[in-house]
Amino acid sequence: MHIVVCIKQVPDTHDVKLDPVHNTLMREGVEAIVNPFDMYAIEEAIRLREQLGGTVTAITMGPPQAEAVLREAISMGVDKGILVSDVAFAGSDTWATSYTLAQTIRKLETPGIILFGKQAADGDTAQVGPGVAAQLDLPQITYVRKIEEISETRIVAERLLETGYEVIESSMPCILSVVKEINEPRLPSLKGKMAARKAEITKWSAEDIGAEHSSLGLHGSPTKVVKVFTPPPRAGGEILSGEPHEVAKELVEKLKDILIECAS
Repeated sequence: MHIVVCIKQVPDTHDVKLDPVHNTLMREGVEAIVNPFDMYAIEEAIRLREQLGGTVTAITMGPPQAEAVLREAISMGVDKGILVSDVAFAGSDTWATSYTLAQTIRKLETPGIILFGKQAADGDTAQVGPGVAAQLDLPQITYVRKIEEISETRIVAERLLETGYEVIESSMPCILSVVKEINEPRLPSLKGKMAARKAEITKWSAEDIGAEHSSLGLHGSPTKVVKVFTPPPRAGGEILSGEPHEVAKELVEKLKDILIECAS
């Protein structure tokens, strides 16, 4: 089975900077990591290959330095990596990103299953996996915490809910977005690190994947960010002291004043 896992390079959550001109995250020169949820997708892809045979291809869309996340995936056991990189992709929202990844997958040997982490740490939208499923017209199961059964034609998976889980059956090929409950990502082996260092990363541009430029980047993104800003620090609150019944009475009076002010 050909297994595809889509991963993303994201800024380290401790080093996020905003571009006030283009209203996007600044990625150049910022320390970056593999999107944490994608680590679980990588691990599950490797486990499926160990169970079913075949190959695992990792895809990432991003600037040239995003090649690093593909090498990390290869060090864990992924067979090959594809970097989709072009200045035309700059500023893509989830719609344009989904289109670009779908065009990339169309160029590959037909995958049996396509894996995503449930969401990216920088955008937190959880839209790209479902977006690719819509673009490719494939069934999808989101928030997958366990694969119960899988074959070339059928998959049964547990989908995590706020109050429990549900069991969903789907035909194959299928797109899954996985949550951290699904597994524990392995550490790269020394052999894997050496293989990753020597691996040849395939690099495709917008032209290579046959993408329509009107569907790419800022121009192809229906989502428009009007303004981004860092919220000002919260002012210190007021501390009430005294006996409990006195504090409660004073608090009620202050709340009454606030409500009267809001209503006027």
